[in-house]
Amino acid sequence: MKRREALLALGSLAGFASGSVAAAAAGSLTPGLRSQQKGDTTMKQEVKTEKAPKSIGPYSQGIIANEFVFASGQIPLDPATGELNTGTIEEQTRLVLKNIGAVLEAAGSSYDHVVKCTVFLQDMNEFSRMNQVYAEFFKPPFPARAAVQVARLPRDVKVEIEAIAILK
Repeated sequence: MKRREALLALGSLAGFASGSVAAAAAGSLTPGLRSQQKGDTTMKQEVKTEKAPKSIGPYSQGIIANEFVFASGQIPLDPATGELNTGTIEEQTRLVLKNIGAVLEAAGSSYDHVVKCTVFLQDMNEFSRMNQVYAEFFKPPFPARAAVQVARLPRDVKVEIEAIAILK
């Protein structure tokens, strides 16, 4: 696909997500959906919760934009103590997904509304063990997902997961 075609397609998706009247007029959106205008402060809202680790850099725990929740990548940090879980891949995955759940809940969403996850693994040989824990948190229809092995993760953890969900 040519760059221009890709940008036009992305613009159509953005219009669909935002409920733009122009997109509706172009036939890519059902008429009557709420439109958000530039300058509308509800277009991008920060999600903050004490039930997930605090951001340790220039990023938010999550962002709500156009009826979607974008949960930042979580690592196995205990939100109550700030301590890093250095246990097994199963223990780390469980804590990471609990942290994701806390961000989703604070945003008004849940695991059932997740549409896409990205899993970053220190070692792809641990994929099946991570996957067993992952399956405890999600039920059919499962979110779309990518899982990749990376050279290194923050604080040398075994797993980091980010998620995109729709609002309830």
